[in-house]
Amino acid sequence: MNPSQRLFAASCLSIMVTAMIFSIRADILQPVAQQYHLSNALIGLTMSSVFWGFTLGIFVSGLIVDLIGMKPLHILSGLGYLVGIGMILLAPPASAEVEQLRDSMGTTILYWGFLLTGIAQGIVEGVTNPLVATLFRHDKRRMLNKLHAWWPGGLVVGGLVAWMLGRMGLGWEVRLASVAVPVVIYLWMILPLQYPPSERVSARIPTLHMLAEIRRPMFLLLFALMWLTAATELAPDQWFAKIMSDLLPTLGKNAILFLVYTAGLMFLLRQYAAGWLFHRMSPYAVLTGSAVLSFAGLAVLGVLDPHAQWAGWAAFAGATLFGVGKTFFWPTMLAVTTEQFPRGGAFLLNLVGGAGMLSVMVALPIVGGLMDKHDTQTALMQFSLLPAVLMIVFGGLWLSQRQRGGYAPQSLD
Repeated sequence: MNPSQRLFAASCLSIMVTAMIFSIRADILQPVAQQYHLSNALIGLTMSSVFWGFTLGIFVSGLIVDLIGMKPLHILSGLGYLVGIGMILLAPPASAEVEQLRDSMGTTILYWGFLLTGIAQGIVEGVTNPLVATLFRHDKRRMLNKLHAWWPGGLVVGGLVAWMLGRMGLGWEVRLASVAVPVVIYLWMILPLQYPPSERVSARIPTLHMLAEIRRPMFLLLFALMWLTAATELAPDQWFAKIMSDLLPTLGKNAILFLVYTAGLMFLLRQYAAGWLFHRMSPYAVLTGSAVLSFAGLAVLGVLDPHAQWAGWAAFAGATLFGVGKTFFWPTMLAVTTEQFPRGGAFLLNLVGGAGMLSVMVALPIVGGLMDKHDTQTALMQFSLLPAVLMIVFGGLWLSQRQRGGYAPQSLD
């Protein structure tokens, strides 16, 4: 492989690790809640620290990546994973019901350990997105989708690892500790590699000009829309094992396989369909279709009758619609940002990515609270309002863009 291909391969493995830990967290969510005596709302708050950490990691990376370089930050992400996982594994269990996370030293350490793994995830995203945008500046949509194909790829790997270790009777601690193996591998891979300066630095765009891009109305709209697209995609995912086990109680520990299935769909579509799709369709058309399918999938799951004979098939259909619908949200939003605002460099790109994870931090405990207050299906129906709004907004952008002559990426060349 040439240097660009090696850097891309290392970036893909890093993204896979971030998703692997996401998938394993979804599987261990309930046993962790039981061991530390946490309600759905409190375990949701604990897991939301990951997304707050991600936001912090990606925002800070966007500000300093051009100053200190991509490689030191990439190495720091791996160290953050290892320390964060160690803190979680060493957190002492709570001895009684916990009303506030600060009531127990164990739940406090748990929160900060998950926060640190989230910071590591944010740094990975804060490095790999501008790196791929720089390496493939004339093919951003396709290559960012191929990079982020390894997010669902990592969900599949993590889900299968969690499922197999669970079937072997191993505890949640072993499942979480398994993430350390690929972290060490990607640290070993990146140590000898040389990283290029970012696209914005190569084009000698001053920092003040980069910061000025924030004020552009279209960027502000994309920034706001990322809150909705990321929450639609990722908030249900972190609860997906519980959602499917609530809808189909007979699944038991096999509920995680539904997350594996939808992640498999996403991997194949991002890896092999993105080039064909974006060659023929505007990114706004793709985002509109994504919103329609996501809404349909959540609605099917929300009206499902768990006691009906066809409940299994209905759950499969709803999961399929949702899995296909959420596929292109994240990488396409990043691609549109870097294609329309290349002068904004890594900072604007990471600002949008950070907004996505910040939205999930907010949405995750809300979903948990809705499931505490109502039932899982009512929570899903209420949450489906997000893609319903996206259908309208992206549809409007698509029509507006067609009236102006079509979508056209901007270039610094």
